[in-house]
Formats: sequence, C-alpha cells, structure tokens
Amino acid sequence: MTRTPWAAVLAGGSGSRFWPLSTPARPKQMLPLAADETPLIVDSVRRLTGLIPPERVVLVTAERLVAETRRLLPDVPAENVLAEPRAASTGPALAWATHAIQRRDSNAVVLSMHADWWVGSRAAFQTVAKQALDAAESQDALVTVGVLPTRPDTSYGYIEPGGPIAEGLTAVQRFTEKPNAVRAAQLVVRGALWNSGLFAWTPERFRAEAEAHAPELANALPRLDADDVAGFFAAVQPIAVDVSHYERSHRVVCVAGRFDWDDVGTWAALHRVRPADAQRNVIVGRGYARRSVDTTIWVDDGVVVVDGVKGLVVVRANGVTLVTTRERAADLKELLADLPDDVRDLR
Repeated sequence: MTRTPWAAVLAGGSGSRFWPLSTPARPKQMLPLAADETPLIVDSVRRLTGLIPPERVVLVTAERLVAETRRLLPDVPAENVLAEPRAASTGPALAWATHAIQRRDSNAVVLSMHADWWVGSRAAFQTVAKQALDAAESQDALVTVGVLPTRPDTSYGYIEPGGPIAEGLTAVQRFTEKPNAVRAAQLVVRGALWNSGLFAWTPERFRAEAEAHAPELANALPRLDADDVAGFFAAVQPIAVDVSHYERSHRVVCVAGRFDWDDVGTWAALHRVRPADAQRNVIVGRGYARRSVDTTIWVDDGVVVVDGVKGLVVVRANGVTLVTTRERAADLKELLADLPDDVRDLR
C-alpha cells in the first residue's frame, strides 16, 4: 500500500436502540455495552492503533454529540469531528468525510466503519482492514468486508460472493438485505457472508461511482467542492452508501473477514459480547438473578432482583425500568412509538 490510510467513522445515532439507558444525548456508541467503562466509540478508535493514528481518523456525527465525542476521544483532533447539518443516512455522510479527507491528503485511501461495533480480536480486524485498504488501491475498486457468519441472523444484510479476482478477493454476486429466517439459513448454507459495513475506497473511486450511479449525491457534489457543506446536505437525498455505491456499482470486490464481530444491535446482543454466569445470565450493575436463566440485567441506578425467570431483559436506567424478552428486544423502536412522550423522550 503506497497510499496513506485514513478512517471515516460513522458516529451518529438517535439513542433509541438501548432505551432507557441510551438517550439522544448518549446514544449506543457512547455506552460501555461490550466492556466495563469503555464506550464503544472509544474501543472502535483504539482498534485502529498501529494501522491508522488518531490524527487520521475523521468522525461524522450529529451536532448535539460533537462535544461529547471530542471529550471521549481527546487524541483525535477537534477539527476531525464533523457535525452533519442534518441526518441524511450514510451515503452523504461518507461523501462528506471522504471529501474532507482528500482535501487534507491527496494520497489517501479510506477505511469506512461504524463507531458502535464489538470486535473480538484487534489483530484479526487489522489484518482484514489492511487487506481491504490494499485492495481498494490495487484494484481501483470499492471494497466490502463480508464477515463469516456464526448463525443465521435476520437483522444483518448478506453478501453472496462471486468468482475469485485475486488472492483473498472475490467479486460480489448480490447483496441481500435482512432476509427472513428461512432465507437467512439458506444464505449461510450457500456460503454468504454478513455485510458488516466495513468498507474501503480511494476518494477518486468513491467520487467516480457517485457521479456514475448516485444521482441522489452527484448533483450536490459541486457544493462540497465549493466548501458549502450546508448546501450539500440541503441538496442531497438521504441514501445509504450500500445502495448509492455498493448495490449499483460494477467495481465492487469482497474480502472475507475472519474475526468475531457484532453490531450490538439490541439488548439481546449482550449475551454475545459479554461474559455470562453459569446459568447464562448477563448481569451489569447491582442485579441479582435467582433460579433464572438466559436473562440480561442492566442496572444503572438502584437494585434489580429477578427470581424464576427465563429469557428476559431487565434494564433500570434514568429512572425507568424496562422489562421485555430477548426476542422482543429487537422491537424496541416499535415499543417506543407507543409510549407517551414524557416517558419515551429521556434527557
């Protein structure tokens, strides 16, 4: 790799996925969900140590989260924390981040990632990330990392690899977005990979593919050239980079990611990323489980005691107690939509 590696990190969020612990001012990436006292966003940037230094990490977040993001990541230059004028999904956010990186370094290659993942091995992650960065440069392509699945999961998108392109690289036959349970099982048997959202590209290739395939972005790119960020976000149509670039481009290659990975999408995910007791209960804070199995307890204030239960999620935070099942934890947004404003909108 002759280009200089940079990271573009998506670090926004509405704060609803881990309610009532998460709030708009403290969304998922700012919570220590996978390890005591270490927010996911901090762990994500530390994961790059030795591959990409903090001064070459650019984070895109919401205006309300800028101060806390800078506080949590003092080694990242303040000017590297970019505040979106409005939320417009990942396509515009990454177009802006990539443009900002290219302005600072015309020889850059970009690794795109989210700030709220759990990864089991930093070394394994970096091996795959470097392979993706190398491929972005050597193949002049958009690179996607597909993680080897450990189970059929309906909350993830899938990549069906195509034929080999070079050592460790394949074409992409198709992307499948969040299939049902039967389809997910079929995809895993056929060798499909989880679409992790770990990407790599050169700024030139990203721009060229946007101009060729993403009218939602292309018409607004001249505003970035004129340093009119507000005008760019006002002009774009919200679109995910998976759609604007990866599903439409013919210059996509795939790297298989051989590392433990989880996007920590629901309270039920804590059973995959945190240690459990002998009865498979995951307990954080002053929680006590008697004659109970497969239960998640998170206590930020007070004490929670359960007895004789199975498969529950019990959360006590910000003066609210949530009791649901691990299966229903994925439907938290649906629950929140039915709650009164003064209960749902915690500060």
